[in-house]
Amino acid sequence: MNERNIIYAMLYRQLRRYFRAKSRVLGTIINPLMFFLFLGMGFSASMRGISAAIGVDYLAFLAPGIAVMTTFTASFIGGISVIWDREFGFLKEVLVAPASRTYAILGRALGDSVTSVLQTFLIMILIYAIVPSLKVGGMLFALGTCFITSLMFNSLGIAIASKMRSPEGFQLIANVLIFPLIFLSGAFYPIENLPAVVKPIFYINPLTYSVDLTRYFMVGISSLPVHLDLTVLLLLTAIFTFLSARTFNRTTLD
Repeated sequence: MNERNIIYAMLYRQLRRYFRAKSRVLGTIINPLMFFLFLGMGFSASMRGISAAIGVDYLAFLAPGIAVMTTFTASFIGGISVIWDREFGFLKEVLVAPASRTYAILGRALGDSVTSVLQTFLIMILIYAIVPSLKVGGMLFALGTCFITSLMFNSLGIAIASKMRSPEGFQLIANVLIFPLIFLSGAFYPIENLPAVVKPIFYINPLTYSVDLTRYFMVGISSLPVHLDLTVLLLLTAIFTFLSARTFNRTTLD
């Protein structure tokens, strides 16, 4: 089978699965939006000092963080579908098919990444309507950043799920990782205002570079050089994609 056809087939399958689950589509829009409204409005008054220091309204500062949070959560959780495919037999068809496992898992990761970016796009439309001060011209570049982020964390989720047999076990790992990574990314408060002793924790978090680059495109401010953000994201995406392909190639049904 042609490698390109394998990628297209897996990508198409993931898109079909996503749009068939209408409750999932609705849930992925409502949850981040409620988070943005309640957290943003609740903290906007108390964050006036920070808003004055960074030069933007807190809602505008928070918006890129919510966009990246939407992408990250949807993409990382997407790895659990590998376990479900093992349970329902589809994984067996993929493993025994006369086709490259590497291209199959790449198509799967691309499909899940596209659906994650679609979710983020819908959230962004609502966020831009609520916060008109955001840079409209930066939306496309912000979505590109979210796609890279999605491919990175979806690949990581696939690599983890390929070694597991229990959906509950994967969900436990996801719950342990998701919120620390989000809250230690600078999505909710500026890194510059943090004590020097905790800043290294933020800098080793891959999500920090995604939030910072997305904020640069949507708001026009960043804590780190833009070229550093992009380099780190591309490098980690390549590493995690290679790791997911290598792990999936060694997957068995036992």
